[in-house]
Amino acid sequence: MPRELGETEEKTKRKAMRLAWAWAWAWVCGAEENPSGTQRAAPGRCPCCGGAVVATEVEKAVRLCFLPLRRHTTTKFSCSQCDRRLVSLYQ
Repeated sequence: MPRELGETEEKTKRKAMRLAWAWAWAWVCGAEENPSGTQRAAPGRCPCCGGAVVATEVEKAVRLCFLPLRRHTTTKFSCSQCDRRLVSLYQ
Protein backbone atom coordinates (compact mmCIF):
# COMPACT_ATOMS: atom_id res chain seq x y z
CA MET A 1 0.00 0.00 0.00
CA PRO A 2 2.72 2.60 0.79
CA ARG A 3 4.24 2.07 -2.65
CA GLU A 4 0.96 3.08 -4.32
CA LEU A 5 0.89 6.29 -2.28
CA GLY A 6 4.42 7.11 -3.43
CA GLU A 7 3.44 6.54 -7.06
CA THR A 8 0.40 8.77 -6.64
CA GLU A 9 2.52 11.56 -5.16
CA GLU A 10 4.98 11.22 -8.02
CA LYS A 11 2.17 11.44 -10.59
CA THR A 12 0.79 14.53 -8.83
CA LYS A 13 4.22 16.19 -8.90
CA ARG A 14 4.65 15.40 -12.61
CA LYS A 15 1.20 16.75 -13.37
CA ALA A 16 1.97 19.97 -11.47
CA MET A 17 5.25 20.39 -13.38
CA ARG A 18 3.48 19.89 -16.74
CA LEU A 19 0.90 22.49 -15.74
CA ALA A 20 3.64 24.94 -14.71
CA TRP A 21 5.41 24.48 -18.04
CA ALA A 22 2.14 24.96 -19.91
CA TRP A 23 1.49 28.24 -18.09
CA ALA A 24 5.05 29.41 -18.78
CA TRP A 25 4.72 28.54 -22.47
CA ALA A 26 1.36 30.32 -22.72
CA TRP A 27 2.87 33.41 -21.10
CA VAL A 28 5.95 33.54 -23.34
CA CYS A 29 4.52 32.00 -26.51
CA GLY A 30 0.79 32.26 -26.80
CA ALA A 31 -2.15 33.94 -28.48
CA GLU A 32 -4.16 36.96 -27.49
CA GLU A 33 -7.51 38.28 -28.66
CA ASN A 34 -8.36 41.96 -28.99
CA PRO A 35 -11.79 43.15 -30.08
CA SER A 36 -11.27 45.75 -32.79
CA GLY A 37 -14.27 47.75 -31.59
CA THR A 38 -16.38 47.23 -34.69
CA GLN A 39 -19.82 45.91 -33.86
CA ARG A 40 -22.61 45.59 -36.38
CA ALA A 41 -26.07 44.08 -36.45
CA ALA A 42 -26.21 40.55 -37.77
CA PRO A 43 -29.21 38.69 -39.18
CA GLY A 44 -31.08 36.34 -36.87
CA ARG A 45 -32.33 36.11 -33.30
CA CYS A 46 -30.91 34.61 -30.12
CA PRO A 47 -32.35 31.11 -29.55
CA CYS A 48 -32.43 31.66 -25.76
CA CYS A 49 -34.07 35.06 -25.29
CA GLY A 50 -35.02 36.19 -28.83
CA GLY A 51 -32.74 39.26 -28.73
CA ALA A 52 -30.90 40.77 -31.66
CA VAL A 53 -27.57 39.31 -32.75
CA VAL A 54 -24.43 41.48 -32.83
CA ALA A 55 -21.28 40.63 -34.85
CA THR A 56 -17.93 41.75 -33.38
CA GLU A 57 -14.63 41.72 -35.28
CA VAL A 58 -11.85 40.15 -33.17
CA GLU A 59 -8.16 40.25 -34.04
CA LYS A 60 -6.04 37.32 -32.84
CA ALA A 61 -2.25 37.53 -32.64
CA VAL A 62 -0.11 34.41 -32.21
CA ARG A 63 3.27 35.26 -30.74
CA LEU A 64 6.54 33.50 -30.08
CA CYS A 65 8.72 35.04 -27.39
CA PHE A 66 6.84 38.35 -27.61
CA LEU A 67 7.20 38.58 -31.42
CA PRO A 68 3.91 38.44 -33.34
CA LEU A 69 4.00 35.61 -35.87
CA ARG A 70 0.50 35.76 -37.31
CA ARG A 71 -2.48 38.08 -37.13
CA HIS A 72 -5.93 36.78 -37.95
CA THR A 73 -9.29 38.56 -37.89
CA THR A 74 -12.45 36.61 -37.07
CA THR A 75 -16.08 37.48 -36.43
CA LYS A 76 -17.74 36.49 -33.16
CA PHE A 77 -21.49 36.60 -32.71
CA SER A 78 -23.30 37.39 -29.45
CA CYS A 79 -26.76 38.35 -28.22
CA SER A 80 -27.35 42.02 -27.45
CA GLN A 81 -29.74 41.26 -24.55
CA CYS A 82 -28.38 38.23 -22.67
CA ASP A 83 -24.74 38.66 -23.92
CA ARG A 84 -24.50 34.95 -24.72
CA ARG A 85 -21.89 33.92 -27.28
CA LEU A 86 -23.49 32.38 -30.37
CA VAL A 87 -21.88 30.05 -32.89
CA SER A 88 -22.45 30.29 -36.62
CA LEU A 89 -23.18 26.90 -38.21
CA TYR A 90 -22.60 28.08 -41.79
CA GLN A 91 -19.46 30.06 -42.53
